[in-house]
Amino acid sequence: MTAEPSSILGRVSDVYRYPVKGLSPEPMDEVAVEAGQTLPCDRLYAIENGPGRFDPNAPKHLPKINFIMLMRNEGLAALETSFDSTDHALTVKRDGRQVARGQLSTAIGRNLIEQFFAAYLKDSLRGAPKVVSVEGHSFSDVAVPCVHIINLESVRALERIVGQEIDPLRFRANLHIDGVPPWSEFDWIDKTIAVGDAGVTCKVLDRTVRCAATNVDPKSGRRDLAIPNELMRAFGHSDFGIYATIETAGTLMPGQAVRFAD
Repeated sequence: MTAEPSSILGRVSDVYRYPVKGLSPEPMDEVAVEAGQTLPCDRLYAIENGPGRFDPNAPKHLPKINFIMLMRNEGLAALETSFDSTDHALTVKRDGRQVARGQLSTAIGRNLIEQFFAAYLKDSLRGAPKVVSVEGHSFSDVAVPCVHIINLESVRALERIVGQEIDPLRFRANLHIDGVPPWSEFDWIDKTIAVGDAGVTCKVLDRTVRCAATNVDPKSGRRDLAIPNELMRAFGHSDFGIYATIETAGTLMPGQAVRFAD
């Protein structure tokens, strides 16, 4: 195997978007990104858990507890969803069978999806679910539009701590980076990284504080780990992954090299 040039920190392994907060990810072979934005359609929609506080006329960041999400609604992991970015149609499958479909850009389509989740999550909802969205607003766990990055070597290091294989999708990140020494991504805070040769640069903002959503297996929906507790026990904190803002537009795709920007 040919050694990487010393300037390369690692490489992008996977790129994902999450069109609806709390629902399944979609792998992306290539995606154009803009400065100051999330990945296109990432967390573009959310589903309020009962009477909500989100005002589409004055959109602002709200805590995730306002929406259906894996931390409280682990049954979401048993669903496979796909999103068509051309007409915003969301298809929901369970065990390979379609159980719901609706065009989220229309009132009728949103109602179809709301009816499905009202029945599917009836025992864990505070009231009628409501699909919400505003152009330009992202329902991320943080207020600043950003991308979420994890280091697969850190995932492997955490596997050794917990003594069990860990699916990286538990962490619901946009970029999976490989070939980076475990935990070294924490040293990137306040630094700018360049991804690929197409001009994308990202300013690393902060570590990601993990919640109980990571305890849920993204395939089975079982709560089979206690990742925040394991991190706290081993390191005295529950941080895993980093947030970064896109500073320069370009294209992201698997295989791209990651370096510190000049």
